[in-house]
Amino acid sequence: MNFGMRFGSIDQENWDWRAAGNFMFGGTGGSLMFMTAAASFPESPPAALGLVSLVIVAAGLGLVWLEIGRPMRFLNVYFNLRTSWMTREAGVAAILFVLALAGVVLGQPILIGLAGLAGLAFVYCQAMMLKASKGIPAWRLPAIVPLVISTGLSEGTALLLLIILFTAPPPDWLSYLLLAFIVLRALAWSNYKAKLAGAKAPKASLDVLAGINLNMQIIGGALPVILILLPLAWPDAASMLNSIAAALVVLTGWYMKFTIVTRAAQTQGFALGQPRRLA
Repeated sequence: MNFGMRFGSIDQENWDWRAAGNFMFGGTGGSLMFMTAAASFPESPPAALGLVSLVIVAAGLGLVWLEIGRPMRFLNVYFNLRTSWMTREAGVAAILFVLALAGVVLGQPILIGLAGLAGLAFVYCQAMMLKASKGIPAWRLPAIVPLVISTGLSEGTALLLLIILFTAPPPDWLSYLLLAFIVLRALAWSNYKAKLAGAKAPKASLDVLAGINLNMQIIGGALPVILILLPLAWPDAASMLNSIAAALVVLTGWYMKFTIVTRAAQTQGFALGQPRRLA
């Protein structure tokens, strides 16, 4: 259908920087737990890595708690498991904390492995929370799901690489895994923008995303890839180059999610069709 006029599209006001913080920190922390468990299995990872993951997830959930109008009623979020992805996210978060803390205290790799799967499920719930927001064109696209998941995995891998670099030489495969996730994130970002444009999203949303596109392509994509590959010719600088690449991946992932949640989140609005000509 051709639309003659659009009106009534406004910025949503329900989720602000605190909600964005949950997607930023929650995605990173959940993915870090998954990558930590996967990288160390069948052994137990250093306890500090698991605890860092939980602290980051808790920081994101804490920001959401601050956003609630009546913080003491936060338990109400657990009462709608059948239909609410927010309830499922909260439930998975509780499972994640129990499994991770038990795994750290008892030193049981199987519990850490299950906590890693819970961390990945947490990221998936966040992606589905956005997709379920039918009134926001920039969120409701199916393409938002692979974008959020690939972004979380790239952040978790980057942060794991960054932490290890401060303690010991990381395995070579970790930087190449990060390289793969950077490529997947770039493809998901490109697909997301194309699908959003095809869905006739509000112009304001498209303009905001167009405004960060170059940063995502260069600072979040091409530059980290170059930095990861440079040690092939300059091995003595591998730690420095990988550290910079990892930091850029995390920061640009946060930048993208903050933008999508707070700046590109215009409501659908209304549209009038072109009047038909009567023969």
